[in-house]
Amino acid sequence: MRACDVRPGDRLWTLRGGRTEQTEVTHVRAVKTRALVDVTTDHSTIAVSPDQLLWTPDGWTHAGDAVGTVVAWSHARKLCRERLSIQPGYQLGYLVGATCSDGTVGKNYVSLVVNDEAFAAKYALAVTVATGLPARLEAVTRPSGYLGRDLPGFRVRVVSSYLADLMRQYVGGDAHHMRQQFPRVVLRDAETFGGFLDGYEDGDGCRVKRWSARVLISSNVPFLMELAEIIGARFTPRTNGLASRLVVADSWPSRGTFQAEEHPLQLDESAWVEVRAATARATGTKPSTLYGFGLAPHPGFLVNGHLARVPWDLLG
Repeated sequence: MRACDVRPGDRLWTLRGGRTEQTEVTHVRAVKTRALVDVTTDHSTIAVSPDQLLWTPDGWTHAGDAVGTVVAWSHARKLCRERLSIQPGYQLGYLVGATCSDGTVGKNYVSLVVNDEAFAAKYALAVTVATGLPARLEAVTRPSGYLGRDLPGFRVRVVSSYLADLMRQYVGGDAHHMRQQFPRVVLRDAETFGGFLDGYEDGDGCRVKRWSARVLISSNVPFLMELAEIIGARFTPRTNGLASRLVVADSWPSRGTFQAEEHPLQLDESAWVEVRAATARATGTKPSTLYGFGLAPHPGFLVNGHLARVPWDLLG
């Protein structure tokens, strides 16, 4: 929406505590000016008044004084996507564990492709219970390098850029299995952590036949090292190029090493972007029109993703 098209009653996007929300336009004021600056950040350039207020870690700062600092930003093209209400508990833990072990996180989707129909069904259930998104099994074929032919399999694929971004947030930003960090969000409580262990085992693990334990397998050594510390287990990484194994005894809770932690369940939709330059435009013969918006309940609004507020002299 162009600034000149905004009317009272319209709703603009803003940032509140890391989440995007909408705030209502109560009134609009327009003024003529020949003073404009092009503010260039890591993501784009916006043309504003030198007195335009931008949100920084130190509070509202005039655009002309913001060079070298960072301003709050959210991805403008993702503002209209569906936001999920994540439900904590066993199914969330299972979803995260199975995704970390055997899932794929794409740009705008999360998927699991496996041979075991029961595993795929459990994953689909976890997706639906934890996120509210409908998930179903699809019959597919998978190439087998060992057998040299295609094998029947099952796929669960959910298209949601919100869920994909959330999974990346949980594992530190990079969901590649070799680079992902341990998702400490599953330490919320024992139930969620138990779901994580079950989900990871179903993807990359197995039960130990001789005694009551399970083995979790990964080539991501830091991931397993952090998990071993949480459950109080010994862990020696393999150095022969093979995947490492962590033995998780069923009796591990008796060690008393588990400590619940609070981590955000919902997606943090904000980031800080650096202001690279604020370049004054050459004064022309024709003035430009600047628009100021009175907003409620939140006074800030997003300008191409950057959190801004009208200059104080436009609020009257």
